[in-house]
Amino acid sequence: MKSGENLYIRQSADWPNWRYDLAALAAPMAQERLCGWHAALFPTGYSGLSRIRTGSWRDDAAGPMRVVSGAMSRRRVHFEAPPADRLANEMQRFIAWLNDGSGDPALIKAGLGHLWFVTLHPFDDGNGRIARAIGDLLLARADGSPQRFYSLSAQIQRERKAYYDILEKTQKGSMDVTEWLAWFLNALLRAVEQAQHALDTVLGKAIFWQRWAAIPLNERQVKLLNRLLDGFDGKLTSSKWAAIAKCSPDTALRDINDLLARGVLRKSEAGGRSTSYELSD
Repeated sequence: MKSGENLYIRQSADWPNWRYDLAALAAPMAQERLCGWHAALFPTGYSGLSRIRTGSWRDDAAGPMRVVSGAMSRRRVHFEAPPADRLANEMQRFIAWLNDGSGDPALIKAGLGHLWFVTLHPFDDGNGRIARAIGDLLLARADGSPQRFYSLSAQIQRERKAYYDILEKTQKGSMDVTEWLAWFLNALLRAVEQAQHALDTVLGKAIFWQRWAAIPLNERQVKLLNRLLDGFDGKLTSSKWAAIAKCSPDTALRDINDLLARGVLRKSEAGGRSTSYELSD
């Protein structure tokens, strides 16, 4: 993409912190911009091993644009897009609607924009990704902030099966978009909740390490405490400590007893051979 045309720049691979170019967000949508996004997705002109048209609407030279699955003998058509000869007019209407400042509710417009674009399916490939980018663009405009700590696109990726099911149901039905919008808005809520959970985890770790910053800890102790803070699977026993830290059972017990004495760890309620340990906070 050209400089200034980026929809977003991801700041970290571990944290959904997206920084937006507000000037690019406010810029009117245009065919050239959408085609530029598409060309950036496929810089070689290939999708896998297949040559595709990049940076321009599809032409249906190889037949109607269909979303299919299954073996050749049992192909199932999930969706057939409008014919290519209608795309110029349909996309002109869509782009005009995107740029229309009529005051439609921002979240509803994001859901409708995603559905409308992916139903038109104007490109040979990459339509889902660009539809998600359009949805994120509209959400970012609604936020009015250069940063956002949730990603609806990532949430849709996590719920791909449900997403494709509701999409097919909407496109094959009466085009009543109520169920689609309900799913879209609930997915948005789950994306925000996912971000809130991640934020709570990060802040919790920061507060924990700030509290115990003055206590000298060895590398094994730091490693296992971070595992507990990240959500340890099951119960932490001395044998698991030894296995994860790659140390002897005696060394593991010394590490644990040191943390018990300092009040960083405590024994869980179960005792005996099933003794396990947890953070004291």
